[in-house]
Amino acid sequence: MRDFHIHSNYSDGDFLGGMVRAAEAAGLEGVGFADHCNVAPRDHVERMRGLYGFNLDLTYERRREAIEGLRERRSIEIYDAVEMDYDPRDEDAIDVFLAEAGFDYAIGSVHEVDGKNVQVSSHFTDLSDEACDAVVDEYFDRLVSLIESELFDVAAHIDLIERTRPLRGRATTDHYRRVARALADSRTIPEINAGRALTDEEIVHPDEEFLEILREHDVAVTIGTDSHAPDEVGDRAEFLENFFAREGLEPATPPALE
Repeated sequence: MRDFHIHSNYSDGDFLGGMVRAAEAAGLEGVGFADHCNVAPRDHVERMRGLYGFNLDLTYERRREAIEGLRERRSIEIYDAVEMDYDPRDEDAIDVFLAEAGFDYAIGSVHEVDGKNVQVSSHFTDLSDEACDAVVDEYFDRLVSLIESELFDVAAHIDLIERTRPLRGRATTDHYRRVARALADSRTIPEINAGRALTDEEIVHPDEEFLEILREHDVAVTIGTDSHAPDEVGDRAEFLENFFAREGLEPATPPALE
């Protein structure tokens, strides 16, 4: 099994070497570093980049040198990838950057709607039901746009809003079917993401209904533990191995690696 979505100290994860050793200890055949990156020019994004260091566009060459060094010393396959924040306004900038950087593959993700991170519950606790539903609608609009852009190999945690209590449970079957149709017509594939699978809330992305709809549309899925620390890799990898076996799923490879 290979894990195509982990993070390192080049965004909000732990050191590259420790993450690779953890992947080896977990028995993985390959591991892909998909550190966060955002190329939007807007002021609030610039502040976020400064605060969290989501600036792989400035550091990917240095990280690539480190990955090359690890490849020489380790037996596991190590992939040089990226997780790009997606906003439809930034498609041209993303396209230019990805062409310049030449990553092994690119993951796209929607983290923000109307300038608010959809994982931060406090952004939405005071909103009306109607306003929360509008946020969910916009989230799925952006997700479909991400898929239709054909900029990415993988779409990350495609129901990320389920992590956020004020937004949880508001997605509809129609939302899911719209995303599934877009994926069926695209080179982009979604991941089974275990970033919250082993928490008390036991959230797997996508949820059971969403996954079943993806299967109805013959959409392939890949694997992402979304680990940020070495002690997360093994348990999440084991969870996903069991999950794929239980569901009768065969993990796919990001299209750029085929």
